[in-house]
Amino acid sequence: MSSAPQHDAETAPRSRRPSAASLAVQQLFSHARIEHMVAGLSGGVVATLVLHPLDLVKVRFAVSDGLDLRPKYRGIVHCLRSVWTQEGLRGLYQGVTPNVWGAGASWGFYFLFYNAIKGYAKEGRQTELAPTEHLVAAAEAGILTLTITNPIWVVKTRLMLQYDTEPTGKQYKGMTDALVQIYRREGVPGLYKGYVPGLLGTSHGALQFMAYEELKRDYYKYKDVPADAKLNAMEYIAMAALSKIFAVATTYPYQVIRARLQDQHNRYAGVVDVIRRTWRNEGAVGFYKGVVPNVIRVTPACCITFVVYENVSRFFLGLN
Repeated sequence: MSSAPQHDAETAPRSRRPSAASLAVQQLFSHARIEHMVAGLSGGVVATLVLHPLDLVKVRFAVSDGLDLRPKYRGIVHCLRSVWTQEGLRGLYQGVTPNVWGAGASWGFYFLFYNAIKGYAKEGRQTELAPTEHLVAAAEAGILTLTITNPIWVVKTRLMLQYDTEPTGKQYKGMTDALVQIYRREGVPGLYKGYVPGLLGTSHGALQFMAYEELKRDYYKYKDVPADAKLNAMEYIAMAALSKIFAVATTYPYQVIRARLQDQHNRYAGVVDVIRRTWRNEGAVGFYKGVVPNVIRVTPACCITFVVYENVSRFFLGLN
């Protein structure tokens, strides 16, 4: 009795053969490791919980465009003191829920996609990736991550820009209420406000990861140790801080543009309108509003994230 015919990719009918694109996707995700996602999520959550008040300050400075509705702050300390006096600890952690969700998801997905793309690019190669390949891998990971998480960042911005001075009181009760209200009133486009400058912002992560990878590689060569050797916390911190400062200095204006597009108290026709009005009313300095609290916040946040990520990922991957 003859056995049933067996089909492989070469002999299967054309309609049933997997496409080249689907094969590439399968091959890419064969390199995805959940350990990288868990490690990235852990780092993002820890850093966000520690440093959220500085993120609040950064967003409030980024949108300070002269509207009477907005509180006026003389500096970082004055802003923190004012929020604490008026609203207490709860005020300093306004918007923390979507920030934790957003940071955790963003770092988790970012490290998942980034390491999968790197693994796919290195498959069958004996040489290390070039700086441009790290740049491209990080940019691709950033685009995928942003597409998934943008609605969370819109909600975070809206919650952080609720003021006690608003005549009708605070508009949103929390993360879920904000998601529902934005969707009902503005639809899917409302949840994806700031997506275009966010895409431009993937260059920030790409530059940061490229710099971090190159610093690590050069440092391993300098110390003459294997490329998978474990470094101490201060070494990870130094490389994370340098790579983050480099990325912030290069790409910060997109964050101002994005925050202003997501702000519920002002209306812009789009990215070009934000750029034109900011330049006309505030000059070049307008594109760097909030940069000081941002550097103060993101540098330690990046250091915490990378130290937690490196140690958690090594633990789960059995590299310790």
